[in-house]
Amino acid sequence: MRHDAGENFCAKGGYRLRAAKADRQVVLIATGSEVELALGVADALEAQGIGADVVSMVCTELFDEQPGAYRADILPADALRVSIEAGTTFGWERYTGLEGLRIGLDHFGASAPAEVLFEEFGFSVEAIVPKILAKLDK
Repeated sequence: MRHDAGENFCAKGGYRLRAAKADRQVVLIATGSEVELALGVADALEAQGIGADVVSMVCTELFDEQPGAYRADILPADALRVSIEAGTTFGWERYTGLEGLRIGLDHFGASAPAEVLFEEFGFSVEAIVPKILAKLDK
């Protein structure tokens, strides 16, 4: 829960919704409904002693307008950056870096209830955590 409600973090386009509890190794970047999934992934990683920030990326255009120091603080280069977006992965390399992970869909045409599609296409804590662990070589 945030206690600094006086500041409009959305106006910055992206902000740290939750800081890592353990030593930060991962930064999870998510938008909209995927933020809840990112929080679940962070919980699972923290349970294994892997610190994970969660960044809510509300508007990439506004985020890109922020000073470099702010952007570097929110998306530090010394952590594995992972985007979680139910849409395309295209463009997220700007925030994850080329060595980061981009979880998303690069195709379309499936039709089913959202929870079925999320499970089918790997948008679950159980599907994402092993990808992050493999990238971290854990």
